[in-house]
Amino acid sequence: MIQETEIKLRVPSPEQAHTLLVQQGFEILHPRIFERNLIFDTPDSSLRGSRRLLRLRDAGGVATLTFKGPAETGKHKSREEREVHPDSFDGMQIILERLGYRISFRYDKYRTEYAQPGSEGIATIDETAAGTFMELEGEPSWIDRTAAALGFTESDYITASYASLYSAASAKSGPVETAPESLPEP
Repeated sequence: MIQETEIKLRVPSPEQAHTLLVQQGFEILHPRIFERNLIFDTPDSSLRGSRRLLRLRDAGGVATLTFKGPAETGKHKSREEREVHPDSFDGMQIILERLGYRISFRYDKYRTEYAQPGSEGIATIDETAAGTFMELEGEPSWIDRTAAALGFTESDYITASYASLYSAASAKSGPVETAPESLPEP
């Protein structure tokens, strides 16, 4: 089984997050790119009800279909993750809809991916309409060491999904747009 383990950290701005990462020896692995994300579910929301996720992503013209299993609870989010790369985002969307799935949530973001030479973990900066977040993905001990080196504590860890973060932001300050026009320009 392929296991994904990660946390999110709220950061004031992409620029400040970039500075923190560079100060700790991180380098840009993949430059800033726009991502369109569609979350699919059955009409009765059976995937959400069983804490599973089916996501179709377009990142710079590369389509990725991802299944995520139920998350294990703890200070990190850890869950099974399987990905395939269909030839066509639009074609895969049509197939999913023909199979009876519907789009239950859409969110867009800009993502920049970083790596530390010699390290097995990945850091990303995600710019969303619900805020800017740094994600740390890797072994739990790497996540904890890296978060501490960046100046964060375990109380800063966020394991919520982007759907939950958008919902919380909407409840706090009104509807949050998920379309590209709500995001900062490149």
